[in-house]
Amino acid sequence: MEPRGRERPVSDLDTAVTLSVLDAVDENSRITQRDLAKELGIALGLANAYLKRCIGKGWIKVTQIPANRYAYYLTPQGFSEKSRLAAEYLTYSFSYFRRARAECEMLMGDAVERGWTRFVFAGCSELTEIAALCAPEGAQLIAVMGDRRAGAHFAGLPVIAGDIPDEADAVMITDLATPQASFDRLSRLMPVERLLTPRMLKISRRRPEPLDEDTAQ
Repeated sequence: MEPRGRERPVSDLDTAVTLSVLDAVDENSRITQRDLAKELGIALGLANAYLKRCIGKGWIKVTQIPANRYAYYLTPQGFSEKSRLAAEYLTYSFSYFRRARAECEMLMGDAVERGWTRFVFAGCSELTEIAALCAPEGAQLIAVMGDRRAGAHFAGLPVIAGDIPDEADAVMITDLATPQASFDRLSRLMPVERLLTPRMLKISRRRPEPLDEDTAQ
């Protein structure tokens, strides 16, 4: 199952959830829908919908067992679909890592050449971990901005809340949930050119217009 920290296109999310359902049933035929939802980290209703979809496509067979419970089994078609989705998922994962690493290396490398060597990451996500791994020589990683995890550590760095640390030369947006909102907020706190935005996040780098008082009312 794809960690919840990463946003993916609907088709990729669908692949990840479907693969996880098939894998969970393969591992435990007596898994309940509630346990399935908990294991996948999704709502019970969504787990039920995906399970019914897999049954409808002939990938899972369901039989009733004592105590009004059900057992689920992968059909031959289900095993084939599980193998196909696993290959598709791995292909996406490797492609994502290569692209993320290339973009982070380029952004931080250019920043170091400009003399901006002290970095902060805005957001706790897999992109943060990738960026931390590929930091160029001469880069100093200070912290990760993430209010919900403040006081903990992420990617080997302290997680902080509040404003950008004074010692930061540049901030890389690694927030996968709301990247544009993070950029808009931080662009009011530091020069836009010092905000590093991987292209894969599709962030508009235009500084947001201030709210008109009449419009805000």
